[in-house]
Amino acid sequence: MEAPTRAGYRHFLAVPTRWMDNDVYGHVNNVVYYSYVDTIVNQYLVEAGGLDIHAGPVIGIVVESHCTYHAPVAFPDVLEGALRVGRIGTSSVRYEVAVFRGGEERAAASAHFVHVFVDRATRRPVPVPAPLRAALERILVASP
Repeated sequence: MEAPTRAGYRHFLAVPTRWMDNDVYGHVNNVVYYSYVDTIVNQYLVEAGGLDIHAGPVIGIVVESHCTYHAPVAFPDVLEGALRVGRIGTSSVRYEVAVFRGGEERAAASAHFVHVFVDRATRRPVPVPAPLRAALERILVASP
């Protein structure tokens, strides 16, 4: 799989690496990328879509995730997370995320992440709330 480029993404977020992100092999450990992806997605949902992660009636539950690693990164790299939406359903959304080393055109990693929005109390699927749907539609692109 060829690494995606910046041109395909709509939202960017600086993501600094931390000393503890490196593993014994001297690069960011694979599991840490999932933390980056979660941060990139949820930062957008909170800031652009008004998601109340602490008390809102609706929450997103991850039902699928995948990550492909194209090139290593390591502390003290400052990364840029890139986000787009590949699909919005009635109660679900597929986020497509890339992690770029600062200034590089090709992603060091690319991932996807699927949320199903559910009622906080019952955990039953609910339609994507209108403010979130509007924010997600702003970064919706056709998947390559």
